[in-house]
Amino acid sequence: MQVLAYVDGRVSVPVEVLPQAAVEKVIDRRYLSLVERERIADRVNRNLSVRAIARELGRDPGTISREISRNSGDDGIYRPYEAHRKSTLRRFRPKVSKIAANPRLKQQVWQWLRMEFSPEQVAGRLRREFPGDETMHVSHETIYQELYCQARGELKKVVAHALRTGRTRRKPRGQRVARSRFIDPMIMIADRPAVVEDRAVPGHWEGDLIIGAGGRSAIGTLVERTTRYVMLLHLPDGHGAVAVRDALVEAIMTLPQHLRGSLTWDQGSEMAGHRSFSIATDCPVYFCDPGSPWQRGTNENTNGLLRQYFPKGADLSVYGREELELVAHRLNCRPRKTLGFATPAERMAELLGLAES
Repeated sequence: MQVLAYVDGRVSVPVEVLPQAAVEKVIDRRYLSLVERERIADRVNRNLSVRAIARELGRDPGTISREISRNSGDDGIYRPYEAHRKSTLRRFRPKVSKIAANPRLKQQVWQWLRMEFSPEQVAGRLRREFPGDETMHVSHETIYQELYCQARGELKKVVAHALRTGRTRRKPRGQRVARSRFIDPMIMIADRPAVVEDRAVPGHWEGDLIIGAGGRSAIGTLVERTTRYVMLLHLPDGHGAVAVRDALVEAIMTLPQHLRGSLTWDQGSEMAGHRSFSIATDCPVYFCDPGSPWQRGTNENTNGLLRQYFPKGADLSVYGREELELVAHRLNCRPRKTLGFATPAERMAELLGLAES
């Protein structure tokens, strides 16, 4: 004997004979009905495969697999009425977020946010610090949602400080403006050795200037391609070719010889002294193509992070050498996704032979 299930007041496909309570009105096709859960339980008891059950119900195998794993009891047995109850309760809104429901997780997340970690860095570091504790794992998207939901009233200032862009609402990224061409003789990036491109060997740097208000002040930035280690150049005497060259020589000469592999820069006129720099340091300089900032992608990304400390339109001459060293230290102590959420300082210490065994 067969009965008919009613979906939104219309007769649907025939189903097997079930108790009257099992024949229900389906809320939405996206959700499994109690009738389907009865079928799943029956087929599981017959040891049918997930794919066989999915074919019979016209569902994706992933849907069936998740249904069984999420809604089985603590003893591992799948019971349709218990599964239906669990699923219904999970649909209730609003939900308490994982962060709000776990005081220990919330405290750790905010501790790292106050240390100026990004949400993605926090999420990655949680998995690194608590590898076996699922209660301490959360996605970066959940952290962003937690921040944006709290960005109201007085909390808006706190959230703005935690997000390095300073925005409490999401905004699409804009496009960068191409820089002017450098006309002096130079070695182009196309002639740079392949070993630099694949980051296989450390000691190759990318550099640029962060320009202050009205172009009257600047800070030089250097970032090592393999470790993402940052050094900042203090330019109290301006950012002309001589001042930049002298600051670069001073910074590069603090490194051991094996970490002075090369320097990649754009075609800015501040690098007019690149030949004398190379002679003094034995470090060749390679220049990017005009209007191609992605050829120094690591440095461009680093400059974006530095704008949290040195906003556009600010007078950069007010920052002393010690303040620049503090900012560089903060960046170098942030975990990076590309480093497996290790920090640039940890990777550089390994290269210098100072890492703990």
